[in-house]
Amino acid sequence: MKQILDAILSGDTAAVGALDVPDHYRGITVHADEATLFEGLDSKEKDPRKSLHLDDVPTPELGPGEALVAVMASAINYNTVWTSIFEPVSTFSFLKRYGKLSPLTARHDLPYHVVGSDLAGVVLRTGPGVNAWQPGDEVVAHCLSVELESPDGHNDTMLDSEQRIWGFETNFGGLAELALVKSNQLMPKPDHLTWEEAASPGLVNSTAYRQLVSANGANMKQGDVVLIWGASGGLGSYATQFALNGGAIPVCVVSSPEKAEICRAMGASLIIDRSAEGYRFWKDETTQDQLEWKRFGARIRELTGGDDPDIVFEHPGRETFGASVYVARRGGTIVTCASTSGFLHEYDNRYLWMNLKRIIGSHFANYREAWEANRLIAKGMVHPTVSKVYPLEETAQAAYDVHRNLHQGKVGVLTLAPTEGLGVRNTALREQHADAINRFRNR
Repeated sequence: MKQILDAILSGDTAAVGALDVPDHYRGITVHADEATLFEGLDSKEKDPRKSLHLDDVPTPELGPGEALVAVMASAINYNTVWTSIFEPVSTFSFLKRYGKLSPLTARHDLPYHVVGSDLAGVVLRTGPGVNAWQPGDEVVAHCLSVELESPDGHNDTMLDSEQRIWGFETNFGGLAELALVKSNQLMPKPDHLTWEEAASPGLVNSTAYRQLVSANGANMKQGDVVLIWGASGGLGSYATQFALNGGAIPVCVVSSPEKAEICRAMGASLIIDRSAEGYRFWKDETTQDQLEWKRFGARIRELTGGDDPDIVFEHPGRETFGASVYVARRGGTIVTCASTSGFLHEYDNRYLWMNLKRIIGSHFANYREAWEANRLIAKGMVHPTVSKVYPLEETAQAAYDVHRNLHQGKVGVLTLAPTEGLGVRNTALREQHADAINRFRNR
């Protein structure tokens, strides 16, 4: 592993193809025999620091259409939090189901799960049938793992019956020194970014692109008013950039003055600090407060000059979904990709059917959407949102911070990279966008 790292740090990435692949590597894992670790505890009481382990694991066999990548950096996503607290189910159920598909996928059904759905690194080896990528290529990976043996996936790969999220529903993820991916997960690393910056957008940037911009999602257009929950967070920070980039009008919902300031730094001006304004959409565990929906809607119209949201960018789920359906304009769209506050959503259907609103489910992105989202990063039109970076040894703490919402934007993890700031190839483009690249740092 040291020889591989030395070759990458020297800039001689092409040399890695001639080096031996280690037969083991360090990765962040959860263990099947700990799947009941948090039984009886509320979600907020479950601590990823107790379930995420740094283990030495065997290097998986490389199969057809696959690539083995030396991972320089990765990042924390909420799916790693879910894996670490075994919610809504243990991810070992995903691995067991995947393992039954073929002799090749049986590799994934193990008593440990190497997690992580982002990476930036260098291709070490490619399997039979891979022609687009070579050892030494500097890459990032999106997290759609798809078999494409069903006709359902050939119009939109996200509809394939065997579509999975790599590092969450498959093994050998990116929070490790090596990772196993399908070759059609790979994309060129943006050359003006460091390893940790390049690793951080993958999952959330692609998810936000499909959810908000793509015709498979909300199909945002110029002038649309877009309500964005968690607008300074991992998903919301990219949705805010896409809205501003595409001529829409973001209304950014945040939970602190510091997060409001980040939205202003991105260029947004219509901001609601829901904590400061005291919105409480639930009276108790079973009863929502429609007066709070109305107060929230009135505040949005106050900011926009009387307009309701054309699009609501939803991901908190249970806590906010009733309000989201209520405040969307007549004929508007609520597009949802997650449920970080709870999966059982409740809303008043009168406001949906009588006002001809639509709810769209959106899950990650297909290869084309992920490629387009990465292209915007590479051109300096959308920027990474890294706020803090941890070494691999402190990944559990990083996941804890995301679980407790103690972070801004994205939290990065150095895997093989020894320090931050490495991997920049295009200094001119970086200097042009330095302020935007660093605006989430040290907040």
